[in-house]
Amino acid sequence: MRSQKTLRGIALPTAAAAAVLLLAACGPAQPQSQNTSPAATGTGTASPSQSAPPATTSAPPSTGAPTSAAPSGPGLCKAAGLSAATDASGGGAAGSVYMKLNLTNTGSEPCILRGFAGVSLAADGSGGPIGAAAARDESVPVTDVVLAPGQTGTAQLRYTQAGNYTDCSPVDAAGYRIYPPEDTASLFLPQPTTACSNADIKLLTIGAFQPA
Repeated sequence: MRSQKTLRGIALPTAAAAAVLLLAACGPAQPQSQNTSPAATGTGTASPSQSAPPATTSAPPSTGAPTSAAPSGPGLCKAAGLSAATDASGGGAAGSVYMKLNLTNTGSEPCILRGFAGVSLAADGSGGPIGAAAARDESVPVTDVVLAPGQTGTAQLRYTQAGNYTDCSPVDAAGYRIYPPEDTASLFLPQPTTACSNADIKLLTIGAFQPA
């Protein structure tokens, strides 16, 4: 009797184990794990479809074609290349004498007369001025007067008689001292007349040079 109970005790656990194994074999298959690729990072080489832009090189700045110096025109007429004369055909009125002051180009190159000459009466060819220098008459506009060799530019010169002024303190003058426009050298034009030593009295008036 004891041996039969022992065999039954052993059989029951064995049967239970066999049932567990049978259920495990018949159960659903577990899904296999899937390997995932690592996430892309922010660095790396570009893909073939995203090639890097070509490097650019900056060209040196263009300097342009060399420019040639503009040809220079005639210079201003200077005393050394001029001669002076007067033409009293302008007549006179109210104690004044109107004349043309003519400057002629005696050089070999063209030159320009521009503006007003400086004119005064002088004691002699090498002496200084007597009295006041000529006042400017600006009624005629300043213009460039181009003088080819041998050509003349002219300006109106007015001389007022010294006897018109009681406080003139008259003195003899040998002629006119003439400074071409913008020149510090002068010409002497012999033409005896009477000057006023009183510098407050202006006997002379000069206009701008014009073509003759």
